[in-house]
Amino acid sequence: MKREQSSEFEIEVPGSIANLGPGFDTLAVAVELYLRLRIRKEPGTDELRFNFVNGRLDGENYIERAFRFLASQRREPFPSLSVEVDSEIPMRAGLGSSAAATVAGLRLYEAIAGKLPSQALLNVACALEHHPDNVSAALLGGLTVSCQLPDRSVFAVRLRWPERLHFVVLTPHFPLSTHASRKVLPDQISREDAVFNLQRLALLLQGLQRSDFSLLREALRDRVHQPFRSKLVPGLEQALALEHPDLLGVCLSGAGPSIVALAEKNLNGIERLLEESFRPLGVPFVIRQISAHQDADVP
Repeated sequence: MKREQSSEFEIEVPGSIANLGPGFDTLAVAVELYLRLRIRKEPGTDELRFNFVNGRLDGENYIERAFRFLASQRREPFPSLSVEVDSEIPMRAGLGSSAAATVAGLRLYEAIAGKLPSQALLNVACALEHHPDNVSAALLGGLTVSCQLPDRSVFAVRLRWPERLHFVVLTPHFPLSTHASRKVLPDQISREDAVFNLQRLALLLQGLQRSDFSLLREALRDRVHQPFRSKLVPGLEQALALEHPDLLGVCLSGAGPSIVALAEKNLNGIERLLEESFRPLGVPFVIRQISAHQDADVP
């Protein structure tokens, strides 16, 4: 989303929840947690000045990296910019912060250089992020299904997330990098586990498109990544086993450590259930009730 007004404009990019249980590196849904840029054109060319509202940047500036990647391909001067960055998306929490920053950098370049094809933006974003799920959701909104081809280009299909289906997200106060979370995954899985996930992925997509939420508890089960990441995420195993009449299912958000509960109603009750499960561990956490982000033109 871009709002340009002469020399000042804004860009807003959503966070995302990836994998959704069995959809490892395939599924993601954009959510109403936002990275916002407020941009002002400055005198001169080819300079970027960043001000991070919520404190200093921890690690590489993915916004600038993505912007300069596109700028280097065009090899044309750009106006100097002052960029204020304000993010609701916690870093290293499994909620798509790096993907949102990458997409924000691409949208920033697009705002000053002219609109770029969506497919080109998707391919560049995936080249920078190395896997397509979160960037597809950040670019397209809604629920996305991504497929990476042998040449590393990407197909992504956008679907509408059911409006009645909400997320209760518990984020422990300890960072977990995607690299560390991927390192614990095995290089190979059994045919039985592969079939297990394929069955539930098909069931999950069918349940979401038909709004048949009775399928979700079973459809969110996974044998490819969550069992191995549970050693890095205290409370995940207990959360996956939670039961409540209004709890439709639980999964790890992306690489973690955020844990997601899905519910159609009684979100406060589900929030208390998650809190009670996690509090005995003695790890500080924050809990949010979030809805999906999807543009009005999603069919």
